[in-house]
Amino acid sequence: MISIITGKKGTGKTKILVDKITEASDKATGNVVCIEKGMKLTYDLPHSVRLVDADEYAIDSYDTFYGFVMGMLAGNYDIQEVFIDGILKIGGRDYDELGAMFEKLNAHAENVNIVFTVSTDAQELPDRVKAFM
Repeated sequence: MISIITGKKGTGKTKILVDKITEASDKATGNVVCIEKGMKLTYDLPHSVRLVDADEYAIDSYDTFYGFVMGMLAGNYDIQEVFIDGILKIGGRDYDELGAMFEKLNAHAENVNIVFTVSTDAQELPDRVKAFM
């Protein structure tokens, strides 16, 4: 299941995400993963959370991101929750591509909770992205 946290820069999206990650790590019986661009959350997350730097794996488009996440899920059936901070920094501001990637991920990651932060006002998003709010 996919869900998104939206808001312009400085509105507290990352704080909300960190709180959700902390809660998930406390309750999870499986693995919790956080993907971000750069390692800014290193000291904010519980040590049990697997922190992944998108730059380290050259993830620079929505297709690459989709393939990376699907490969990660295929290689580890114990992943329960995946959190992504700043998806627009990773894949760009093409909201149609973002929506298409959300739809593909949602179709194939049924048993995993995936939460994204999207740094924009919700009214700027197309319906195919808003469907995950």
